[in-house]
Amino acid sequence: MSGRSLTIVVPLYREAARAERLVRALDEFAMARAPQLAVSAALVDDGSDDGTADRLAAAIRATRDSSRFRLIQHESNRGKGAAVATGVLAATTDLVLMSDADLSAPLSQFDPLLAAVDAGADIAIGSRDLPGSRLEPPQPLRRRLLAWSFRALRRHVLLPDIRDTQCGFKLFRGDVARSLFSELATTGWLFDCEILVRAGLAGLRVVETPIVWRNDPDSRVRPLRDALPTLNALRRIARLQSGERRRTE
Repeated sequence: MSGRSLTIVVPLYREAARAERLVRALDEFAMARAPQLAVSAALVDDGSDDGTADRLAAAIRATRDSSRFRLIQHESNRGKGAAVATGVLAATTDLVLMSDADLSAPLSQFDPLLAAVDAGADIAIGSRDLPGSRLEPPQPLRRRLLAWSFRALRRHVLLPDIRDTQCGFKLFRGDVARSLFSELATTGWLFDCEILVRAGLAGLRVVETPIVWRNDPDSRVRPLRDALPTLNALRRIARLQSGERRRTE
């Protein structure tokens, strides 16, 4: 692993309350991995109006090495997918890790993903739906039912072999990440599905790994409100999948 580099991309929207804890965790992770792995972070504030960027900037100044952090701001809210794409395309490292701001998947879960990439995966994704996965604590029954419903619908429409597309903890080979995200059209929370569809069409190897997940009750996805946009996004991604396949047949 000597001489390797990693960028951790974190999209943020109205995350002022989490800014200091996030930056501190990233700083500690980077220090623990040096010098075998050079770790940097791309923090993308997606047009927050609660002072997220200011809190991040102050927290970064207080770290032991502020140069490892890059704070990028969108002038307006463009969506989680757009924010992740901005961070990925700003990264020049060998590896790119996508992480949520709430660190529901602790950074200690990085090692299983790295092992999968070292074993030949182009993309390693944390999965909350595999033997060995743990949710601490489990999600409330209502959210589990909604998650199961979405998963069943999504697997019927696309990516039937992937059990959990939406876990916000994914590791990419850097060149793979930059290639896939340069073509991303889905700017909202279903961008993961498009990225994984594009990966499949490109013949890339995607591996799911069990993960420890700490449930965050402050989810930004509202199933009833988001139901129609979710269906429309799934249809668009499915058309992308079928259209690309027809062109290659």
